[in-house]
This record gives sequence, C-alpha cells and structure tokens, in this order.
Amino acid sequence: MLPSPVSPAWAESAFQWVNGLVLPGWWILFFAPRWRFGAWLVSGVLIPSLLAIAYLVLVVISMNMPESVGPEAFLSLAGVMTLFDNPVGVVAGWTHYLVFDLAIGSWQVRDSAKNGIPHKWVIPCLFFTLMLGPVGFLMYLGLRSWRMKQIGLGV
Repeated sequence: MLPSPVSPAWAESAFQWVNGLVLPGWWILFFAPRWRFGAWLVSGVLIPSLLAIAYLVLVVISMNMPESVGPEAFLSLAGVMTLFDNPVGVVAGWTHYLVFDLAIGSWQVRDSAKNGIPHKWVIPCLFFTLMLGPVGFLMYLGLRSWRMKQIGLGV
C-alpha cells in the first residue's frame, strides 16, 4: 500500500486544481470555438490529457487508502456509494465527469462546425453539457437532428 498524501486540505486542493484546469477548455468552446490552438488544447491533447493523468493519480491514491474497496464495488449501488466515502474518491469521480463532459462539449463544437450548425445555437447545449452533462448532450442531439432533418449521428 502506498503512503497516502491525503488530508481534507489536499483533497480540496486537488478539487480546485481540476476545476481550474477544465475551465479554460470550456471558455474556448464557448467563445473561441474555431481557434486552431484552442482545438489542440481542448480536443484531446493538453487539457483532457492532464485531467486524465490527474484522474489516474486520484484513482491510484484512492485505491491505496486503508478504507479502499475492490472492483466488486462497481456491482451494486451500495458498493458504488463506498467509492465516494472518502474525499479522494469524490474528487476522482468529479474529475471523471469533467473529462467526459469536456470531451462531449468538444465533439459538439467540432460536429456543429462540420454540419453547418451556427455556434450561437450550440452555446445553450454547451452550457447544459457543462452543468448537467447528459442533458446538454441530449439537447445537442435534438438540435442536430432538427437542423439536419435526420435522427442519429449519421455514422
């Protein structure tokens, strides 16, 4: 078992760090969606990679804490609840949301540009993706289907 650097202050610092890291990505998606360097930052290189590394570190630390649980925790609601019994587990879960919501927002911006959907129409979808993940994703799918007169992703 690894020594744990975890204290409430450490977990709070990690929480603030991941939140601070993801916000520039969202600002780029909202206000500079066609900026070439912004696409590199947000669409899978810098910001998502740093968040993914932070997530991995948080998961390893959480799994090495005395109260950690095994993979069987994912098989029941009670087990999943135990994953969030410590601050590091909560920050890891939060980072998981941040990475995937940013990835979905990035996809919305790229897909809307490819399909000629005005960015001003995508902004509400981005806001809800940032705040409520799947709701913003569903909104964008509805907008995309309405705009393109087809249901589905056209894959």
